[in-house]
Amino acid sequence: MVRLVKKEEKQKKKRGRPPKIIIENQVLITLQYWREYRTYFHIAKEWKVDESTIYRLIKKVEKILIKSGKFNLPGKKELRKSSLENNLVVMDVMESSLEKPKQKQKSFFSGKKKEHTLKTKIIIEQKTRRILCLAHGKGKTHDFKLFKSSGVKFNENRQLIADKGYQGIKKIHRKSETPQKKPQGQDLTKEGEISAKILLAKAIN
Repeated sequence: MVRLVKKEEKQKKKRGRPPKIIIENQVLITLQYWREYRTYFHIAKEWKVDESTIYRLIKKVEKILIKSGKFNLPGKKELRKSSLENNLVVMDVMESSLEKPKQKQKSFFSGKKKEHTLKTKIIIEQKTRRILCLAHGKGKTHDFKLFKSSGVKFNENRQLIADKGYQGIKKIHRKSETPQKKPQGQDLTKEGEISAKILLAKAIN
């Protein structure tokens, strides 16, 4: 990312004063904004610059990276293919905290995190650790509902590992595995615990 931004800057016909924030930190700020979903205001306070400076910087870096075409994900079409070598994929959801929205607050409130969040569904090729596909939703959206609304479909030969939030996915994709869900008011059986550990090891290894 840094190399791409530096190359783009060198190709500029007009060069003004050196930027207050070096290119390495410009990329870092952009990554902070994406990952932590912080406001321009808070990032600007940390780096001791104007909020407008942070806005322009992030937009500039985003534009350069998109233009390069080097960071495009394979997408949903890749999941419809069957690969004998890398046939196992792992699916999970991560949540990023965000400031309390001014409107539609309930739709962003995550019961699990007890705060307002954005959800990102991520599907990874287990062997290569390559990210194949992403989908986004509001904090209140259930993981399984986010999956169904994303329009993702797997090749029938693809093997899928997902967490307990995807109970029932086997009806949609028969080669799916999820840990046994603990019965309400009861403990998980030893067999269920062992099965969950095996599944976790399979997903990691």
